[in-house]
Amino acid sequence: MLASALMFTLLDGLIKLMGPEYGVWDIAFYRWGGGFVLLVAIFGWQGNLFKTHNLKLMTLRSITGCITFLSLTAAIRTIPLSTAMVLFFTFPAFSALFSALLFRERISKAELLCIVGTLIGVSVLLDFELGGEWIGYLLGLVSGVFAGFTVCLIKILRQKDGPVVIYLYFCMLGAAITVGPYCAHPIIPASGIEWLMVSGIACSSIIGQLFMNQGFQYCKSWEGGQFMTSELVFTAILGIYFLGEQPTWRFWLGGVLILMSAILLNLNKAKTISHPEVTMTEHQAAIQ
Repeated sequence: MLASALMFTLLDGLIKLMGPEYGVWDIAFYRWGGGFVLLVAIFGWQGNLFKTHNLKLMTLRSITGCITFLSLTAAIRTIPLSTAMVLFFTFPAFSALFSALLFRERISKAELLCIVGTLIGVSVLLDFELGGEWIGYLLGLVSGVFAGFTVCLIKILRQKDGPVVIYLYFCMLGAAITVGPYCAHPIIPASGIEWLMVSGIACSSIIGQLFMNQGFQYCKSWEGGQFMTSELVFTAILGIYFLGEQPTWRFWLGGVLILMSAILLNLNKAKTISHPEVTMTEHQAAIQ
């Protein structure tokens, strides 16, 4: 599970390090197009990969997942990587809220406190004085909202559909959405390093997904969820120590509140979940 978190951290870092000429549409197209090709190549021998029991819901899940990834990518490209990921990790709180609306699940006092803690963490982190980068902060928060909603949709889909078909539709729809904007102004990698980075964006997400699925053979879903929170720690280390980001006390206080709220929500859901287990780890399926 830690190897999976490292792969997703690599994905986040590559998105941040891509040259300024690469737009969000370019990065997303390479990620989804490459992911689709890799999935078909790896799992195509298993038969019809496109068979789903609920096409409309699968399409909706893919759309919300695409909004999540596009928003997060734009945030990563605009604001510090560590801050963007902290805002993204608000998704468990929004997932709890959407679960109450979609599944009529009762929100316990503990969950309510975690949701409040997340909102306080966001307010501390942003201070409501966002300056010229306010769009990046907003998109980071939007990615958390839509990731939370996407996790709820996956709860329903996982009752009859496996993770491969859910991920395949996500990549297929994402490639279809981005191919137009990409072809309008295509950015082709001009060097071996750029080709390596583009390939890394597609491969790191697939490898991370495979590692995560393999890890579930040795731990429970909620245990895997706790391991996957290490992605936030890894990206913070990457941003601060390797990308030269300079976090303020607001980042540390807000980040700790959001991270601890996410961990506690995940633990609480593991005890009370009434649907197929979908915990912290499903955010990987939601955006990567």
